[in-house]
Amino acid sequence: MPAPIHTPPLFPTYSPESVLAFQFSSWYPRFSSHSIKSTVIRPLSAAFREYLDSDGVFVPEGAEDLPAESTLSDDEGEEDAADEPVKYAFPELDARIREVIADYGAVFPKLNFSSPRDAAWMLPASSPLKCMSPADVYLLLKSSDFVQHDLNPALVFDGCEPAHAADASSSPYELELVLRKWYPVDRARELRCFVRQENLIAISQRDPNYYDFWNERETQEKVVNAVTTFWERHIKGKWEQTQGDYTFDFLLTRDLSRGHIVDFNPYLPRTDPLLFTYEELHDILLSRTGDSDAETDSRPVLRVIDSPSHPAASRNAPTHQHNMVPFEALAMSSGRDVQEFANVWQEEIQRSMAEQAKEGDEDEDASS
Repeated sequence: MPAPIHTPPLFPTYSPESVLAFQFSSWYPRFSSHSIKSTVIRPLSAAFREYLDSDGVFVPEGAEDLPAESTLSDDEGEEDAADEPVKYAFPELDARIREVIADYGAVFPKLNFSSPRDAAWMLPASSPLKCMSPADVYLLLKSSDFVQHDLNPALVFDGCEPAHAADASSSPYELELVLRKWYPVDRARELRCFVRQENLIAISQRDPNYYDFWNERETQEKVVNAVTTFWERHIKGKWEQTQGDYTFDFLLTRDLSRGHIVDFNPYLPRTDPLLFTYEELHDILLSRTGDSDAETDSRPVLRVIDSPSHPAASRNAPTHQHNMVPFEALAMSSGRDVQEFANVWQEEIQRSMAEQAKEGDEDEDASS
């Protein structure tokens, strides 16, 4: 009698320890030679977590190369002091960030799992996510909705079995800041790859825009072969913590023959399947692991945006546009396109910081 066939579920089950395998400091040491040069700063202080979780978009004192704001004099009333907003300063972290920037030339930041790609519009469009100072790093992190996920352990470990206990010593969670060497990236060459039960089942274009070269059959074959070869040589068999269930983001070289790892993510609904649905990915998996006698293609399925009218194409809508208008900025947005508004918003932040410094100087003069 044949053995019963086990049908894999739509999503794998992850323990808290399995989820932690996807935080940057866990996987990067194993794959650093095949990834972007990066520096991990951890642990971070409770005050830094509090700053990231606080309301408003502002940078800590000393993050810019500006004179520090003056403090209240001793003879000013306690009532005035009580009205002062909470101020943050991280001189040691600022110094470490400056050291890494001096080494790399420029950086783009992320936390344990998430990068602030949704806040790229806060910095010049000509060099998105390019940070040249601690203030740039903080501005991106404070403006991002994505990184909020990493601040909340309940979200990080959501759906784990067994459930994560906040006081569990077996799976401690510490916030970390990752600074990755910045360089211009051609988003047309970014891919997301899906691996289930140690099967590379699918590859999706990441950028939701149409590019002519993706329509070429020869190009598609070349890319599938390049990704499959890289995966088999450098990644396959190295994710025992998740029983071979994961996704990875991959950046192809200009000649599309090689590439390097950008990131790993869990094979869970929180990871965008892009041009697939998870139901479609499940069907592909079943076709590879079922008991059908029919021959199936063992190569991963590649999906790209093959037409300007493709349903997934952005149709000129900015990426992450829902994050581009903070509530306090709506008054400045009328009559402006996205780039103009981003420039105005950046100028407004700089103006506000200058005014705060000026007010501090005036308060000091008045009290002397």
